[in-house]
Amino acid sequence: MPQVTDEGATEDGPRGERIAKWLARAGVASRRDAEKLIAEGRIRLGNRVVETPATFVKAGDLVTLDGRLVGEPQRTRLFRYHKPAGLVTTHRDDKGRRTVFEALPPGLPRVVSVGRLDLTSEGLLLLTNDGALARRLELPANGWIRRYRVRVHGAVDERALAALARGATVEGVRYGPIEAGLDSRRGSNAWLTVALHEGKNREIRRVMAYLDLGVTRLIRTAYGPFQLGSLPPGAVEEVNPKVLREQLGLAPAPRPAKTRDEAARAGREAVPDPDAA
Repeated sequence: MPQVTDEGATEDGPRGERIAKWLARAGVASRRDAEKLIAEGRIRLGNRVVETPATFVKAGDLVTLDGRLVGEPQRTRLFRYHKPAGLVTTHRDDKGRRTVFEALPPGLPRVVSVGRLDLTSEGLLLLTNDGALARRLELPANGWIRRYRVRVHGAVDERALAALARGATVEGVRYGPIEAGLDSRRGSNAWLTVALHEGKNREIRRVMAYLDLGVTRLIRTAYGPFQLGSLPPGAVEEVNPKVLREQLGLAPAPRPAKTRDEAARAGREAVPDPDAA
């Protein structure tokens, strides 16, 4: 069993992965909560209590929580979720409101959201069991477009919508280019299609208010290459691993090592049968 040095690295081979991240990927807790478990002395690596989050885990290391073995982290997974209105995108809410994670169907691994949709917003919310992937997908540098269907109340000025392509400053906050177009209008209500790259907090609502338009419904239909499609409200669907690898450039999951019997059987099958010719 590799021993942990004072610097947190193992004595033999590469350092591996920080233990709080490893625990989060294993579905034990968020990285922050994993650090609390470490501070409480409840995590062991091998036969030694982990004293600092700056401890690294390598393949084959044994990690336990309160004496129970923690399984190896799962492969990176990404899910499309159709968030209904009325849920907050957080694991815990101080106001007692129901959260997205309380409403998810059973059987999912522990997941975090890629960005957020506010209480009254609906539509596509990406979920993943890999916090590092979530942070990567949130970066504006990716250039991924977020697309929305937006219902507004008020007089729509199409020239003002077009001007949003140059960006806008609202109450001292600078917003990047926004593509907005009028789809339909009925009386004082209208449906817009809106696309943006940044997705700052309540960006669409604030920019529409700047144009004297009140948002009465907001539905995210796409996040980069991932589409809401016909996914019904409250439903979750996993992104195909091959699609995930292609879109994000992820390495394929390693194949499990063959057992001795499987290897022997494969060897026998590889030898041609002289009587079969």
